[in-house]
Amino acid sequence: MQGRLVHTPEGVRDIYGEEYAKKLTVEREIQNVFHSYGYRDIQTPSFEFFDVFSKEIGTKPSKELYKFFDKEGNTLVLRPDFTPSIARCAAKYFIDEERPLRFCYLGNAFSNTSELQGKLKEVTQMGSELIGEASVQADAEVAAVIIESLLAAGLSEFQISIGQVEYYKGICEEAGLSEEMEMELREYISSKNYFGAEDFLIQKNVPEKYRIILLKSADLFGGVDILQEAKESVTNERAIAAIERLERIYEVLCIYGVEKYVSFDLGMLSKYHYYTGIIIKAYTYGVGDAVVTGGRYDKLLGYFGKAKPAVGFMIVIDSLMEAISRQKLTVKTPGQITAITYREDHFKEALAEAKRRRSAGELVELIPEKGMV
Repeated sequence: MQGRLVHTPEGVRDIYGEEYAKKLTVEREIQNVFHSYGYRDIQTPSFEFFDVFSKEIGTKPSKELYKFFDKEGNTLVLRPDFTPSIARCAAKYFIDEERPLRFCYLGNAFSNTSELQGKLKEVTQMGSELIGEASVQADAEVAAVIIESLLAAGLSEFQISIGQVEYYKGICEEAGLSEEMEMELREYISSKNYFGAEDFLIQKNVPEKYRIILLKSADLFGGVDILQEAKESVTNERAIAAIERLERIYEVLCIYGVEKYVSFDLGMLSKYHYYTGIIIKAYTYGVGDAVVTGGRYDKLLGYFGKAKPAVGFMIVIDSLMEAISRQKLTVKTPGQITAITYREDHFKEALAEAKRRRSAGELVELIPEKGMV
């Protein structure tokens, strides 16, 4: 029993020393970017009522949530995702606010799944949410903040990939797929399981014309040129409008001067079903998964009684730090700590010296000489 107490459960870990110092430095640099765009810090509870993350809202499946009960018998969950919490908070406290809301956050999220072997079940997330703004400029701002945040963290080689769930939904609508069929097909396409997607479409008697279009959409990824190809592949107005919005977003990102970091992926569909427009993921060397995920979620606040458009993103700090480490990038941390030893009869002088050095910006620790009590 005593031996177990010094170990952590599977999926969580201690972070300390130089590693933690680097993590704090990166978090501060990213937070500075958020603040420079006018985003204000917000803190939500580590656990919420189960309904905040329910199936209807479209976050993680119930089996992947850490659930427990309070003394009144209410089902509570550790947050797996910040966005629904912030949507709830915004709907409660800012219901009459007319100006767009810009929030940013930092905290830990929890995922109770056995499928992620070797991966953390508790991770640090940072992100921002822009609420009450439906424009192309808002979508582009979020993409630009992601890029500037990754640059501030020290990355130089990365790519953000932008998709559009409305393109996929437009094709499904024209093909006559039910919402249930659309959700099931989404799982195949988002995991790039083309054979599974084709078998599913055949089993559901989807006409060959739409089978070809849907399967082709999963392969539409690359530079801005693929947007024209995507537009020419469909006749559905909803799908065409989705591509035209991506084209306008790209134009704004060119004004920001960050277009070299941008690519497009029409087959990218998030497992979070609350996304209604653009979907964004960022990738870099050294980690297999996206270090950033995000998108537009115009219907989410409606679940909490205040319908407003919104768009945002989340950075997985642990994955970002792994990438920084594997790319051997330098992270500046606070300077070396100076140790001043003292005897009890000279403590006053030692303290005065420590205070002088601390006021000059040095890091100083006081250590009693051996033998002192």
